[in-house]
Amino acid sequence: MKILFIGDVVGQPGRRAVRDLLPALRADAGIDLAIANGENSAGGSGITPATAKELYDAGVDVITTGDHLWDQKSVIELLSGDAPFLRPANYPAGTPGKGSLVFRREGLPPVGVLNLQGRTFMADLENPFHMATAEIARLAKESNVLFVDIHAEATSEKIALARMLDGKVSAIIGTHTHVQTADEQILPGGTAFLTDAGFTGPHSGVIGRMAEPVIQRFLTAVPQRFEVAKHDVKLQGAIVEIDGQTGRALSIRRVSERWNPPQNA
Repeated sequence: MKILFIGDVVGQPGRRAVRDLLPALRADAGIDLAIANGENSAGGSGITPATAKELYDAGVDVITTGDHLWDQKSVIELLSGDAPFLRPANYPAGTPGKGSLVFRREGLPPVGVLNLQGRTFMADLENPFHMATAEIARLAKESNVLFVDIHAEATSEKIALARMLDGKVSAIIGTHTHVQTADEQILPGGTAFLTDAGFTGPHSGVIGRMAEPVIQRFLTAVPQRFEVAKHDVKLQGAIVEIDGQTGRALSIRRVSERWNPPQNA
């Protein structure tokens, strides 16, 4: 089976790229399951039921998130609903929502999806290494195919987690930095790994935002309003082919497709 993972969807440009590019990508590459990190889909910060619906309607099957989860108040509707929507699993017990799920579709093997958030240079949540061990043991009872989104800042934290999980999950893909890395590989135990999937949205600025306010913030340390950029929109991520019986990854390749807006867009 083939799983497409879409890196952080940023604002309206990112949503439009998913809407227009995903259907053809699913058909041309034979994608069985599409997972997208949607935590920046609402104006570049957070996610709402409306922006989540746009992603689902475009063909996304499962949405993961990260440290911008709480930026929009209406996210609580997604966390309390039944949609295939995940927040990092290593939030404390009692936090609304779920951090993992088993996705089932007729004709496909069940797929366990786990969302984790790192702690280095980020909020001090529960230890993702301990949480991963417990969640994977639970998910493995229902599925041989296990996919992990590790939303983290430090490359070392992502790589260390991947090394620890090698042979225990089918794939582990990093998100959060919005910069696609070139280290896609199959680890010795059969786990596909990519340090960061990049992001889906406008690449003309600074990680999805207009460049000038970000530059001014660095120059002056004065808070700025970071508007979503508009141009050079790309859909980025990775396609992982997995043996549905064994759960071992067979291949991984990066995706970076430019979105050309309609003339009247």
